[in-house]
Amino acid sequence: MSNLVSETVMGAVTSAVADAAPSAKQTEKIAYENNKLHKRICRLVGQAIGDFNMIEEGDKVMVCLSGGKDSYGLLDILMTLRERAPINFDIIAVNLDQKQPNFPEHILPAYLTKLGVPFHIENQDTYSIVKRLIPEGKTTCSLCSRLRRGILYRVADELGATKIALGHHRDDILETFFLNMFFGGKLKSMPAKLQSDDGKHIVIRPLAYVKEVDMSRYADIKNFPIIPCDLCGSQENLQRKQLKGMLREWEKKFPGRVDNIFSSLSTVAPSHLMDRDLFNFADLRPTGVADKNGDIAFDDEPCATSTSISGIIPLHSES
Repeated sequence: MSNLVSETVMGAVTSAVADAAPSAKQTEKIAYENNKLHKRICRLVGQAIGDFNMIEEGDKVMVCLSGGKDSYGLLDILMTLRERAPINFDIIAVNLDQKQPNFPEHILPAYLTKLGVPFHIENQDTYSIVKRLIPEGKTTCSLCSRLRRGILYRVADELGATKIALGHHRDDILETFFLNMFFGGKLKSMPAKLQSDDGKHIVIRPLAYVKEVDMSRYADIKNFPIIPCDLCGSQENLQRKQLKGMLREWEKKFPGRVDNIFSSLSTVAPSHLMDRDLFNFADLRPTGVADKNGDIAFDDEPCATSTSISGIIPLHSES
């Protein structure tokens, strides 16, 4: 009787293991999907680099590596594209060790050494400065970011880097756009390429066209040794978190809306906004020549439909 029970149990275990293990067909499908994701990210990064002329012949690109999924992915993709590019450029990975408690300082050097990429670890105790200046319980990210930026600009000078590459993706750009609009009163976002605020460097964001969900999945596939960004104990930026949720909800309920918003960032009509520094409204006079971009005040705007504005503004007037 005991042998029968034992055989039954063993049979059940064997069956469960067989069910859990992916079949050859499933394994092949997973490999296909993973390869497709890699190709898509490479294509989008290559497109962004080309559209904004981010990397040129002879550049030395300093990739800022935080230990998060996006900066790991950026470094990985740039190394792939460097092998295929028709131009020559160098890559150096740079990490700023800000001396947060429990920071695993061995992880990045070990990973980068194994990868075979030149790297530099900059040790600066900005953690103590931030903790001394910011009251307990307040968000430290803003001051931390300013300190980090200044240090990385200096390091770029010392290393002779001609471009500073950051791992911000499409979702970061959109969230920043809405943060500036809702809380700063500005139409402003993270550009794909811009001069640094000290006027000495060019900052690039090669992941500008890549969605965060793709970067998350890519990080899982590559099994990057992720280092959490909350070692300092700072509270998460709640406003950015709320906007991230808003965009995800729109993506789910209204497919295409977020894509259209992102597209609008590169399809700007200055004459249809109200920035007097951007467009010379004061000296505007009729030319007598038809202009397809002229005012259509008496026509229905193409976006004024219930489907396109549902979920953004109410469709009824307040009495």
